[in-house]
Amino acid sequence: MDHQEKKDNTMASKLMSHFSQLLQNLPTLSDEVHWLLPLKELPETAKVTQLFLEKYYNDDQPRKLILGINPGRFGAGVTNVAFTDPVLLEQECGIQNSFHKRTELSAVFIYKMIHAWGGVEAFYQRFFINSVVPFGFVKAGKNYNYYDDKTLENTMEPYIKYHLEHLLDLGMDNKTCYCLGEGKNFKYLSKLNEKEGYFEKVVPLSHPRFIMQYRRKKLDEYIEKYVELLRND
Repeated sequence: MDHQEKKDNTMASKLMSHFSQLLQNLPTLSDEVHWLLPLKELPETAKVTQLFLEKYYNDDQPRKLILGINPGRFGAGVTNVAFTDPVLLEQECGIQNSFHKRTELSAVFIYKMIHAWGGVEAFYQRFFINSVVPFGFVKAGKNYNYYDDKTLENTMEPYIKYHLEHLLDLGMDNKTCYCLGEGKNFKYLSKLNEKEGYFEKVVPLSHPRFIMQYRRKKLDEYIEKYVELLRND
């Protein structure tokens, strides 16, 4: 195998190709809901995505999936790196960027948890964080979730299936998928998994934004629970 072929077979290169394919197969949305597509619209986002993947996924090892809902405007809606805002992309991942340095609550929680788990490099050797729908939505200038109306959810289902099936084809671990969100996201992903059999089990975790907004006094308890679940499976 020559050097170029080896490079093309890394998880990093496969994931970049996957994102490119996702952009080429976007479902059409209603007039009120709009895609959030920094990877397509911001050249720097493509650059930092590539740097992130090459830094942490430049191998062919399987990872366990951790899936959120869909990106919001201030984290992956800018960086395309799930649960990683421009500040943490620089401070924690060492990837310089010129994005507006605004923090995002869910990202702050995730990196606190990653440190408790064992650090950024070790964590990303074991896990890949993404979302049920890999790109975000905006409605009336605000974040919108794929399950916020039934029409959008139904429109997204073939796309979600395409996304998950391709991630597994790339070599992601199919034993356990961790779902960020114990409510609607978990209900949807569990039902889909029962039908399609993607994973042996789907394990729910409290959503980082819920924790940071409503349970911050118990932050350490939630981090401990996350670490226990992610280490013991």
